[in-house]
Amino acid sequence: MRILLAAIYPYAFLLLYLIIPFDDYFRAPPNILLGILVVAFPFIVKKEDFKKLKSLPIAIFLALFAYLCINSFLSGRWEEDYKIINKVMIAIGLAILYIPVADVKKINTAIIFSSLAAIIFSVYNFVLITDATGSFALGESPQVVESLLIDRLYLGLLSTFSILISFQAIQKKYHPNNNYYLANIFVNAIFIVLIASKIAVVSLFVLLLIRQFYGKRKIWKALIALISLAAVVALFFLLKNENSFQKSENEKISPPAFIEKSMTYELRAVVWHCANTIISNEPFSLTGIGFDATKEKLVSCYDFHITDPHKKQRFVAERYNTHNQFLDFYLSAGFIALLLFLLFIGTSFFPVRKQFFPTAMLAILIMYCLVENVFNRQIGAYYVGFILIVLLTSVKPTENNPIKNI
Repeated sequence: MRILLAAIYPYAFLLLYLIIPFDDYFRAPPNILLGILVVAFPFIVKKEDFKKLKSLPIAIFLALFAYLCINSFLSGRWEEDYKIINKVMIAIGLAILYIPVADVKKINTAIIFSSLAAIIFSVYNFVLITDATGSFALGESPQVVESLLIDRLYLGLLSTFSILISFQAIQKKYHPNNNYYLANIFVNAIFIVLIASKIAVVSLFVLLLIRQFYGKRKIWKALIALISLAAVVALFFLLKNENSFQKSENEKISPPAFIEKSMTYELRAVVWHCANTIISNEPFSLTGIGFDATKEKLVSCYDFHITDPHKKQRFVAERYNTHNQFLDFYLSAGFIALLLFLLFIGTSFFPVRKQFFPTAMLAILIMYCLVENVFNRQIGAYYVGFILIVLLTSVKPTENNPIKNI
């Protein structure tokens, strides 16, 4: 029985990461696969497997999870906070469930094929919608927004993962698989540009900049670093001044909801302003006010500060969160939660700083946490879990299939 479970277990893990983007269409399979992993785990895990968890970053992340549970329970808001705490549990749980696998290559392969499947699905939807509407537009057009398998932010994140995994898998000497990895990089990069995933584009430029600190030092590396830095700065100002989808004052009819939701900069500008207002009005907090209470205060801020009635109605109805994981931890669970999360990031960096791949993954986590509450959605928790697995396998490379340093 143990042999059979040990044979099935890695493929259940692989299949889980393969179908994650289709979670909105197939709710049951991911939960079933998680159930299989949880049930099988005690039968196949070995005592020596737990040595992989002996790392300071994992200990701090576990401490963050424990603190969120204890703080929420003692504050009497367990029912309200459970949804978020559950997502944090999924992330750390996936890292723990991974330890009997000891083969990160399988998960990497699943990410690559998952990204390609999501792209094919989205392109197919785009063709159908374009044919039905008789119009063609890319970028932030309604056709693109409606055709995407998942939110553009997470689809961009998945494509960024796929590009990074393919890049680190390319061998310096000729190998037939190199062609496939290069093709995958090209397809995902083009797709990111076509869907106008700004955070994914910025992430790729930042990763290109980080890459210049690895390998042999050459003059052209410094040049690439400068160009990448200039591009990131230019993209920041482009994002800041974006107004292509802003509604004019003379416009009487509000655009469809799916177009309004694509106004990512305007949305975050309003949300961050309200979050900053709440922080300014509240005393310094060690334990926070709770995840639900944070949303309530944000909604009150939208209702008070937004003058445009259509915009106010949308923000209040959607109950937009902070769109910044660092702000959300501070407001909802206090300075202690924020400190633990920052300590996790800091202690994760030092053991892997000489390896490009895990360092790049950590950079991706930071960038996406700056613009998204990654623990507010299950797909975010799954991908944070993947980052934890990468960090885990990099800190303990001798006990896992090693990640190639480049």
